[in-house]
Amino acid sequence: MEQTILTIDKLSKRYGKIKALDKLTLSVEKGNIFGILGPNGSGKTTTLGIILSILNQDEGRYSWFGKQPSKHDRLDIGAIVETPVFYPYLTAVQNLKIYADIRHVPYNDIERVLEIVELLQRKNSRFNTYSLGMKQRLAIAAALLGNPKVLILDEPTNGLDPQGIAEIRNLIIKIANEGITIILASHLLDEVQKICTHVAVLEKGKNIFTGKVEDVLNETSTVEVKSDDMEKLVRVLEGLSEVISFRKEGNKMITHLQEGISSSNLNELLFSKGISVSHLAQQQKSLEKHFLELLGKS
Repeated sequence: MEQTILTIDKLSKRYGKIKALDKLTLSVEKGNIFGILGPNGSGKTTTLGIILSILNQDEGRYSWFGKQPSKHDRLDIGAIVETPVFYPYLTAVQNLKIYADIRHVPYNDIERVLEIVELLQRKNSRFNTYSLGMKQRLAIAAALLGNPKVLILDEPTNGLDPQGIAEIRNLIIKIANEGITIILASHLLDEVQKICTHVAVLEKGKNIFTGKVEDVLNETSTVEVKSDDMEKLVRVLEGLSEVISFRKEGNKMITHLQEGISSSNLNELLFSKGISVSHLAQQQKSLEKHFLELLGKS
């Protein structure tokens, strides 16, 4: 049975004439790696600020764990919304002791979180000797103090090189596999596609799409097909009502099928018309393409 971790109901927020959030509604279930995706200015950081009680909404409400938000929720929520403040000349352990005091967490939890983020070997190194990726991992370690149920990350791979991005990506998946629900705001479609189980797409403060990343990627509307008799293939495709449109691309035909029609359905239809295909492949729809289509429609 799914447990709802976060419910957001018609949240609105204005900054003067700018409407940062416009009746935003969404929910996050336990175990999700939930991506809040959108271009700069879409309302991602404002949303995180409100659900962390850093900002006050103008309208609407939200709840954590099925209850009205309270200060006790903060013990179950770890977050990195802005660049965490660490003292450059203190070691990782010394910096985390400060965060442990703030969160009322015993110091014996520090080695546990350093091991999770793979910094235990560098626990006595000063912060200013860390690479950018290591600094971000230390920030995640700070957020994990006290073993929260939810981890909130705002643009966790910003400014990192490809190796640093891969390290953070693998770390997020590792943490999620331990049963922690993750809410991640990003404008990087590729990272959301690789990390998240669910996604909400925001545009000008509105939720224009919510769903499973898997469902977006597994759409079967576009299929590549090739036959030894391409002229006959074209004639048959023209007569199939299941085919919305098709075009030639190189030595293949790219077909757009009606909803519910799969590549295997197309193969059966062509075979019944005397066409033997030499190539048949479903084109996977990228999250980027879906995202751009959504923004175009909105």
